[in-house]
Amino acid sequence: MEFKVDKAGIIHSGVGKASFTQEQLQENSKSFLDAVMKAKPVGAKGKYVLRAFLCATMTPSVELDVSIIDQQ
Repeated sequence: MEFKVDKAGIIHSGVGKASFTQEQLQENSKSFLDAVMKAKPVGAKGKYVLRAFLCATMTPSVELDVSIIDQQ
């Protein structure tokens, strides 16, 4: 899965379309998070993902529980 990181360290990526089912969005989101965690440098210390948000285009974002992400 491809994603872009800006200068501030914010990752931008699409994980689906409004027409996707809930299962498709969950699967794509999990694949995205797996790809991000695999890209973690070996020497990185501390928490790798500090905060995570999910939103549709032009909608308010929803903050995700990153403690679940760190358990992977």
